[in-house]
Amino acid sequence: MADGKRAGAGGERLTATGRFALTGRILAVNIMPLLIMGGGLFYLDGYRTQLINERFKLARIEAQITAEALAGATRERQEALLVQIGKEQRMRLRMFDADGRLTADSFVLAAPAFRFNDISDDDWEQQFARWLDRTVDTIVSAEPVQDYTEPDAQEADAWPELARARELGLSQVRLYDWRDGTPVITAAAPVGLQGATLLTVRNAVDITESVRAARSTLFFAMLLVMGASALLSLFLARTIVTPLRLLAKAAVRVRQGRDREVEVPRLPQRSDEIGLLARAVSDMTGALRQRIDAVDSFAADVAHEIKNPLASLRSAVDTLPRVDDPALRQELIAIAAHDVRRIDRLVTEIAAASRVDAEISRATLERVDLADLFANLIRSREERAMNGGRTIELNVSRGAQVMGVPVQLERVAENLIDNAVSFSPPDGAVSVTIRRTERQVITEVCDHGPGIAPERREDVFRRFHSDRPEGESFGNHSGLGLAIGRAIAEAHDGTLTAEARPDGTPGACLRLTLPSAA
Repeated sequence: MADGKRAGAGGERLTATGRFALTGRILAVNIMPLLIMGGGLFYLDGYRTQLINERFKLARIEAQITAEALAGATRERQEALLVQIGKEQRMRLRMFDADGRLTADSFVLAAPAFRFNDISDDDWEQQFARWLDRTVDTIVSAEPVQDYTEPDAQEADAWPELARARELGLSQVRLYDWRDGTPVITAAAPVGLQGATLLTVRNAVDITESVRAARSTLFFAMLLVMGASALLSLFLARTIVTPLRLLAKAAVRVRQGRDREVEVPRLPQRSDEIGLLARAVSDMTGALRQRIDAVDSFAADVAHEIKNPLASLRSAVDTLPRVDDPALRQELIAIAAHDVRRIDRLVTEIAAASRVDAEISRATLERVDLADLFANLIRSREERAMNGGRTIELNVSRGAQVMGVPVQLERVAENLIDNAVSFSPPDGAVSVTIRRTERQVITEVCDHGPGIAPERREDVFRRFHSDRPEGESFGNHSGLGLAIGRAIAEAHDGTLTAEARPDGTPGACLRLTLPSAA
């Protein structure tokens, strides 16, 4: 019982593990493509970087062109240009003299061309967009960008890009981040040969807005599709895992043998592979129960059949020491010898019957010609004078090849002929007719004996059933020959039945039907 409990518990654990693994695999298969699609979020980060690099080039060119336009202009013209360009390009432009002092600011000369966003009144969508930006930057290990702040002292040295432009005499570009995550691009360029410099500041909100819009759309679409895919995956897993769990539990109960009437679900409403599996397992369980019942019944029949000769043998052996009459002693010895032969025959036939299924399951099917098999068997019996003067006629109308185990098919043929010979009169004839239809090979072995009543034609295939002709010595047949023959026929996907003679004369016909090898 302890072993049974441990086995049952192990089976339950295997079932649970299998369910988890199968569900996880289904989810992984359906969600993995979505995760790959989600990689587009990181591609958008590369797209953002590419846009900023393009703006860098544009800012450098704009700064250089503006500086060249300011170089030969008067002070009033310079201020007018700063205001005009600032409004048209939505920039803030500042001029510094050779000493680094601020001389002009477009935001001071006129109304500001743009304003930085105040994040204190942002809604949840903007906050989520900034969180998503930070998450992506963390995952891709983006380089940190300095926050943009206005320096306290409006001097050229407060701006690193201005200081470097004054030092090298070349335009410089630098990237900052505003509090809302939008890029701020500054460009510094020398103006003329007097040491003056120009600083332009642009808040490239459009870059961030386009990237965020695409990223948010992709993110929410991915979440929506992923949720739908997860639900569909769980539904699919449920339609697969739940019936498999039911089948596994039923199989464990059948294996433990604790519930004789356990029903394996057949799932008749399902026509897919799961339904086929359920019905196959149910049929297999039914066949297993029939085998167990057959073994139990076979064991009971064997015990009953062996007890009779054993009781007779014991009675003869117990009586023999007390008998002085020589004739009676010889009669008791003959009875004992007969019982020993009967027991030996029973044991041999029982062993053969018990090995039929096992031998066929291990054997390899071969192409067997039943005409040659019966011809060789009839010739062998005639050479050994086993027919008691009876003749055996073989009639073959067409090719008679089947797929089977030659030794087992020969055993069936031997049993059929032996049965027909035993029921035929001493001068009678036994006919063996073999014919092939489109799909089957039919063999009929007919005798001229008393025949078999219709209501008893199935009884002759029961184990240890023996209804022998008058005058035949009791115990010469075990009653297992036809039972073994039917078992072998069914193992070859065939049948073995008892019929009346087709010509209406007294006698019986045993019909063996096997699938044709063609």
